[in-house]
Amino acid sequence: MANNPPRRFAAIDIGTVTCRLLVADVIGDELCELERRLEIVNLGEGVDKTGVLRPEATQRVAHAIASYREVIDSVQLADAPEIPVCALATSASRDARNAQDLIDALRQSRVTLSVIPGDREAALSFKGASRAFVGEDIVVLDVGGGSTEVVFGRGGDTPVFRHSFNIGCRRVTERFLAGDPPTQAELAKARSWIEESMAPVIAQARDAGIPCKKVIAVAGTATSMVSIDSEMAEYDPDKVDGTFVPRATLRRIYEQLASLPLHERMQVVGLEPKRAPVIVAGALILDVVLGLLGAEGFSASESDILQGIILDAAGL
Repeated sequence: MANNPPRRFAAIDIGTVTCRLLVADVIGDELCELERRLEIVNLGEGVDKTGVLRPEATQRVAHAIASYREVIDSVQLADAPEIPVCALATSASRDARNAQDLIDALRQSRVTLSVIPGDREAALSFKGASRAFVGEDIVVLDVGGGSTEVVFGRGGDTPVFRHSFNIGCRRVTERFLAGDPPTQAELAKARSWIEESMAPVIAQARDAGIPCKKVIAVAGTATSMVSIDSEMAEYDPDKVDGTFVPRATLRRIYEQLASLPLHERMQVVGLEPKRAPVIVAGALILDVVLGLLGAEGFSASESDILQGIILDAAGL
């Protein structure tokens, strides 16, 4: 410990649906997680259609970040420099013409926000998710609200192929799934659009002979599939992390969720009610990608872009 004193970092990930915080100590090349927070803020409401962040959505994020600043300050060591905070925004902010409004709003909480491209998002997600699979050939799949990242590589190494698709659970919901519950025609149209958009790119990776031996899925859609299948009344990340979900199980849950109107979907045990409006589209995206990869299922991971941000900030 004397040779490797801990370094404390904070990472903030502001996505299209969620806003998340991780505070962790880096000791050598290991992470010791201290604080985690998550709020569903729906920053990307309407952005796919208008290209603009709504003021009320920006304020929801600003309120969440103010509370996160309190958490970060509460674990500040008296004799240490101020904890470095790396705050990144992804798909919704990339698409919005007024993302500067969000950047300006967060300065009140002493947080400097960077809007990163999809390629950078993919690399950081792979860095975080792959640390538990060093030396293994994996595909990291990150289904977000506005975009989906598919990354091929060997755990612990630089990705050999990565792509960020402008396809996410909120974007698909707003474009295609107007019914409550969505109609079979709406679901079929959404599936066709996702497949047609993704198939050529994923085929390019597979045709290049890049191995696809194990799919690691991160973020709320994937972890929700585990918690729903296990009927978790209280979410347990330790039980979710590493759980394998066969594609048949995913499809069963998808069909169940797609058949329910929103008010019933919100009551499903294991599903965060605020995620209910977009979970059908998320499960659909996940299923389509598994099909294109020829995968039998996925392993859910609690390590994702947040851990990747901290590892990157620490130079690891």
